[in-house]
Amino acid sequence: MSTWNLTGAPRSFSGARSRAQREAQGELPWERAGASAGDGSEGADGALSVSQAVALAAGALDALPTLTVIGEVTGFRGPNARSGHCYFQIKDDASAVDCIIWRGVYSKRTFDLRDGMQLQLTGNFNLYKATGRMSFVAKSFALAGEGMLRQQVAALAEKLRREGLMDAARKRPIPAFCTRVAVVTSLSGAVIDDVKRTLRRRNPLVELICVGSKVQGEGAPEELIEALARAAAIEPAPDCILLVRGGGSFEDLMTFNDERLARAVAACPVPVVTGIGHEPDNSICDMVGDRRCSTPTAAAESVAPAIGDLEDLLASREQRLAAATSHTVRSASARIDGWAQRIRSAMSTRLDRAAVELEAAARRPCLTSPRAIIEGRRMELAQTAERFAASTSSFDARRHMLDMAHERLTHGGAAITASRATGLAAQAAALDALSPLKVLARGYAIAYGPHGVATSVADAAPGDELRVRLADGDILGTVASVEPVAGA
Repeated sequence: MSTWNLTGAPRSFSGARSRAQREAQGELPWERAGASAGDGSEGADGALSVSQAVALAAGALDALPTLTVIGEVTGFRGPNARSGHCYFQIKDDASAVDCIIWRGVYSKRTFDLRDGMQLQLTGNFNLYKATGRMSFVAKSFALAGEGMLRQQVAALAEKLRREGLMDAARKRPIPAFCTRVAVVTSLSGAVIDDVKRTLRRRNPLVELICVGSKVQGEGAPEELIEALARAAAIEPAPDCILLVRGGGSFEDLMTFNDERLARAVAACPVPVVTGIGHEPDNSICDMVGDRRCSTPTAAAESVAPAIGDLEDLLASREQRLAAATSHTVRSASARIDGWAQRIRSAMSTRLDRAAVELEAAARRPCLTSPRAIIEGRRMELAQTAERFAASTSSFDARRHMLDMAHERLTHGGAAITASRATGLAAQAAALDALSPLKVLARGYAIAYGPHGVATSVADAAPGDELRVRLADGDILGTVASVEPVAGA
């Protein structure tokens, strides 16, 4: 299948064919116009009707192979609310052609069309016979040129955003006044001169370290990654790194949309300030850097405050410091005066209280008249001795009374217990006379059989165990035989 583009000749389709090719492949519709001149469908002078002319044109367009067209979208309308089809024109610097994308094709898109996009469309020309209007019907389409690049950059930006490389919380603060700055850029362009001039003009105290690298073309991302590593390894470490380059086309700035370079910027141990291109330009490195500036000059200005501004700031802070110090001294002096007054008042009160306590202690009798205390204690002891002697004088009489009471108690108790002892002895003698043990002592015995005391020969049988109780112990044995007494 042959493919065409709008700006060149067909790749495998020739407008000038030999007679043998025409005979082998058949004539094109317009080549057959003369053959139909005598069929009565045209006028007498051989002119075609509008329908015939449109049919010839449609046949010619149908005979064209599938074409691949590159151009810019303009006048985009779609998708249509009812049909879902898209209508627009595709143009270049010299020509424009109507274009149609059917709903089924547009539904498979990976991006939305809009004016200004560079597209690569593959399809065929079609002629709408009702109006004779020619359109290019696209069977597939994709971004081309800068549009393709922008789509790739947008996809990469979204990928890095999901990974968190663009989060504001990850970005590191840049010191307000950087004293040591490394710049990574091309050393042969005007950018490095602009950065140097800006830093000298604004603050000559800033030390600038230049690390050269390609900023465009093949191998530029790798050189920039290496330059960033060298700048971060400088000892002592710089306060920040300026990653800058001048303006250019979108393709020229594609170096700073490289994923490896973007990850190197995000992983750099030193904060990175970017100044790439001009104000509208925004690269992936700008998004992952710690600070984004619109131009290289703006990047240099952002890390080097003007020396005049610093002088004004220092003067203002000096005034504020002096005022604050004066206020602090006055406040401290007032507090010290207050503390001194409180200390004097507290000491005076304490000394007065101590003087009163000392005077009271000095008036105590132990200090004014020590002998009087001793005499008083001697008198108290004498009075105590007299009371003690008076209280012990009645002890002899009370002892005599106790002796008499003891004697009466002894005689009365003996009299009471004597009569009781006589009765108890008589009862004990009576019990002793009735005791079985007395009977045993006279030679009698008690026999115990299997069922208790044996009082009859019927209570024992030959072979029974028998225990005989005597006065001084028991005799154990076995019944050999039982002999009842005759007549009993």
